[in-house]
Amino acid sequence: MKVILILGLCMTLFCQGYSVGGGGGSAITDAEIKAVSETLYALDSNKASASELIIDPQVLVPDSQTNLQTDLSPRRLFRYLDEEALFSRPTYAALLAVLDNYHRMTGQAEDFSPQQLAEQDIFLKETMCTELGKELFAFLYTKGIYASKEEFIQDLKMMWFGLYSRNNNKMDSSGFEHTFAGEVKGGKVSGFHNWIQFYLLEKRGHLNYYSHSFNGPWTTYPDVLGMQFMWDGYFKQVGSAVIGSSPEFDFSVYSLCYIARPGKLCRLSLGGKELSVQTYTWDNSFYDNSLYTLNPLK
Repeated sequence: MKVILILGLCMTLFCQGYSVGGGGGSAITDAEIKAVSETLYALDSNKASASELIIDPQVLVPDSQTNLQTDLSPRRLFRYLDEEALFSRPTYAALLAVLDNYHRMTGQAEDFSPQQLAEQDIFLKETMCTELGKELFAFLYTKGIYASKEEFIQDLKMMWFGLYSRNNNKMDSSGFEHTFAGEVKGGKVSGFHNWIQFYLLEKRGHLNYYSHSFNGPWTTYPDVLGMQFMWDGYFKQVGSAVIGSSPEFDFSVYSLCYIARPGKLCRLSLGGKELSVQTYTWDNSFYDNSLYTLNPLK
């Protein structure tokens, strides 16, 4: 069984032979990626606990039935979330502020207010001030990829928030929007791989969970689900997401994969279990993928 998660840089996710995202830098070995991802996994003290988050996956469907567009689950996926405990934490609050800044339809140019641009900066600041952000920078600094924290943050800003065109030559998308907020392209949901966004839209009645076709091998959070759902009339055949992780965890491991293995498979290790992330570079972006593809030590 294979579950694919396209993360808007773009990326795809696989675990234990099931997939999740990747990139280029030959200066970073596979063993180093697994080691640093284990460290990031261990450092994620902001992840949801079993008492803070309860999910109800309900019906498991085979891969052959993910396209049925049939609601097989009478209840919501998210049975309980302790919003007071989680959403008051700085990185969660920063993520919530950025999630609602986008038009989900591709072909409609994004236009951000000064406040919304400031919210992007706050999200970067809060996530990279965590122990996970510090660990990621320290690792990339020792590999000679970044000469300073300022250079690192600026590159992340362009990598995730730099706009590119998915439709009609409009600057209508970004890595963050595709991965965390989700989009609609060609009448279908595109991207949308963040559990917090899923929870919020399901709670508001905008998202209807149908079933799942994959449940990862992890017995505690974070875990990985491959889900079928309808988002205000638009269907997602297999929408994979890491469930219960902190915003800084998702942001750090996906950034690691895009920097270290752009356009390739990136094999992570989380609690001794493999999670692979496949990233794809995007030609119509302002972001310079050649920074890593051609010269990983630049």
